Amino acid sequence: MALMEVDFFSQTLGLNCQANVIIPQSSSEGEKGSSKQKTLPALWLLHGASDDHTGWLRRSSIERYVSNLNIAVVMPAAHLSGYVNMAHGPRYADFFTDELPQIMQDFFPLSARREDNYVAGLSMGGAGALSLGLSRPDVFSAIGCFSAGNLNIRNTSAAPRAGVQRKSGKASRDLAVYGVEDRTKLLGNSEYDCFAKAEAAIAAGKTLPRIFHSIGTEDFLYNNAKDTAAWFKGHPQFDYTFNEAPGAHTWEFWDEWVQKFLKWLLPKCDS
Repeated sequence: MALMEVDFFSQTLGLNCQANVIIPQSSSEGEKGSSKQKTLPALWLLHGASDDHTGWLRRSSIERYVSNLNIAVVMPAAHLSGYVNMAHGPRYADFFTDELPQIMQDFFPLSARREDNYVAGLSMGGAGALSLGLSRPDVFSAIGCFSAGNLNIRNTSAAPRAGVQRKSGKASRDLAVYGVEDRTKLLGNSEYDCFAKAEAAIAAGKTLPRIFHSIGTEDFLYNNAKDTAAWFKGHPQFDYTFNEAPGAHTWEFWDEWVQKFLKWLLPKCDS
């Protein structure tokens, strides 16, 4: 495998950006993941709110997990954007669905075909993966959500578990990203409502992405995830897989479940 850190300029965001990229290396020796394919499938792997483009590399063994899959992994920086077009900031959703794929396909031999592109992430990145994948099912054919929070912003009954305190600075962050000081107060059918995006994709008759969703039973977002699962299970148009297992909002859980996601995503490559 080859690992590269890419620094590049985004016209959409108006700033310099970073991404780490794992690419199979053509070789007659060494890793089983070597490939001479003209273009490669791509997993767009998103970080959480406290991480950056180095998070998956530093805290998991993602490079080892994809070493025999002949797939590229792109891990971009998103800052605290929520992976959305911010109410008071840059248009990150447009960047991730339109500009970033084109930039990376210009740099690397990545396939532009929908069926070869998948988006996944943890926590903020899991919610971002769902938001991006549902808003642009023409770009992504599969979605992976690990410990994703605040997906069902139209339903405020799924509050965090008792004793969970709102973190300092959340009000100012939510104001910048969503235009309100508490995103759980957003009304349904806003541009940030993942369910509205799902309903719009259904109504438009679009080919829907497969969805893999996992949550730890000790995660403070467990109630939220269960409500989200109930919504998708009530909409059988989606190929939706929900998993709950012992675990908390930790890298131990995410490192385990990204491996299971890869086996679900690419079962024919499972060795």
